[in-house]
Amino acid sequence: MVPGVLQKSFAAAMGARSSVGEVSVPEMVELILRQAAQQRVSDIHMTPEETILRMQWRIDGVLQTAAGFDRDFGSRLVARLKVIAGLLTYRTDVPQEGRVAAEFSESEVRVSTFPTLYGEKAAVRLFGGNFERQTLEQLGLPAESERCLAEQLEATSGVLLVTGPSSSGKTTTAYALIREILRRSAGARCVMTIEDPIESAIAGASQSQVRPVAGFDLATGLKSMMRQDPDVILVGEIRDPATAEATFQAALTGHLVIATFHAGSAVEALTRLLEMGLEPYLVRSALSMVVSQRLLRRSCECRQSRDGISPTKLVSADKSACAEDLSFGCSRCGGTGYLGRIALAECLDPGFPQVARALLSRSDSQTLSAAAAQSGMAGLKVLAERAIQAGETTPEELLRVFGGRLSFSNSRT
Repeated sequence: MVPGVLQKSFAAAMGARSSVGEVSVPEMVELILRQAAQQRVSDIHMTPEETILRMQWRIDGVLQTAAGFDRDFGSRLVARLKVIAGLLTYRTDVPQEGRVAAEFSESEVRVSTFPTLYGEKAAVRLFGGNFERQTLEQLGLPAESERCLAEQLEATSGVLLVTGPSSSGKTTTAYALIREILRRSAGARCVMTIEDPIESAIAGASQSQVRPVAGFDLATGLKSMMRQDPDVILVGEIRDPATAEATFQAALTGHLVIATFHAGSAVEALTRLLEMGLEPYLVRSALSMVVSQRLLRRSCECRQSRDGISPTKLVSADKSACAEDLSFGCSRCGGTGYLGRIALAECLDPGFPQVARALLSRSDSQTLSAAAAQSGMAGLKVLAERAIQAGETTPEELLRVFGGRLSFSNSRT
């Protein structure tokens, strides 16, 4: 929803509750969580400022102001969140993380706090929306990307790397792949995960959360996990050389390893692995597929139908700034012109001869990109142009997500 519309929506909900009396702090927290779930919110930010506590909601990847509270009342809201998440309310000087107890929320909710100049900032992550994307088919990936991933799940060894920046849906995809493996095997494959943190429970998988203060980190956990006789391993995130080394060694010893990794593209993932100190032959031998993905807001039907305006006409000629000055009246999208999100995912097979040669020779990213194109990989640029041509999203949305890193056509066919 656009600023103003979202604030009015929350104010109306709050007004309906306050009409029967003053709203208490527990009631307000309950209202916030319930309304956020109804509005498809993925994150709630409660930021203390000099005179108020500002509450913002992230909907379809965009942060929008929902309400403002008196500083004193706002600090009590944060304290209440800490209570239901099992955090220490008397510690306001250190960051904390916790999960909201099941008695206070039907869906998975995680709370983190962070000390700031004007008090504690709280960030709440809601995972309810991810339950709609529990299977591979429900991810909404491009057909060729879904087919490549489905084929990889039959493998008995190798590393399947799911990459992208923060909030690009990597964990959602990794979880969907694990659920697909469990469904196909009907329990015949032992699936174990090591995560930081565990974002959602997966029936049939043995999930573990790292505890660095106890010496139980990702790399150590992976090495110990080998003695548990797993068939499939999920590594929550490769963050350091030790975890990368342990992940690839696990794949070489006969395990299918699915791991997430921060990288801007499939090619960038290869170069980052080499920069972490992994030998090219190790990457070439163990890595079976690299998937790089992004989430873009989906065009609402009202955007395409209003006055016959095509989304591709809403970008300035130099493609550097959005020329859109329209408001949309659809109640479903709240006037934004977007409803939900689509996923773009490029799949790179490092076993393709040109890619393998470039990798083994430690070629630069430009050479690797050319080799990937020769392998027939449908890159993010190609997938983005297809999505625009199909009216699924808009050029200005690509500019928001990619920040001008992709050049794309501004015409329909």
